[in-house]
Amino acid sequence: MKEKNKIVVAATPHFIAAQSVPEKGRYVFAYTINITNEGEVAAKLLSRHWLITDANGKIQEVRGEGVVGEQPYLKPGETFTYTSGAIIETPVGTMQGVYNMHSDNGEDFNAEIPRFTLSIPRTLH
Repeated sequence: MKEKNKIVVAATPHFIAAQSVPEKGRYVFAYTINITNEGEVAAKLLSRHWLITDANGKIQEVRGEGVVGEQPYLKPGETFTYTSGAIIETPVGTMQGVYNMHSDNGEDFNAEIPRFTLSIPRTLH
């Protein structure tokens, strides 16, 4: 049996060497997010809450409406894809969070963004 409200989030991070300045503790990453509605009910993404953690344990908390200026509305089976970025002070870090969703059946729920790793090439094996 399918769940009514099921949003699946997948992330693909990339290191942006051209915008990074390692000697100044500036590591720039882009990440592409796929948000797929695998549930039975359409839902709208209202807001986001990210925790971005660098290798020193420094946490950046990011909250805001929508993603990339949009509040995508996903019918069952639809996917919304966007690319955004993060800057951290170390060559390795992690990101995780939640999207606050509102479904057509009137329910508010959170879609978990599973933790993913930001790392410059050849730092993790």
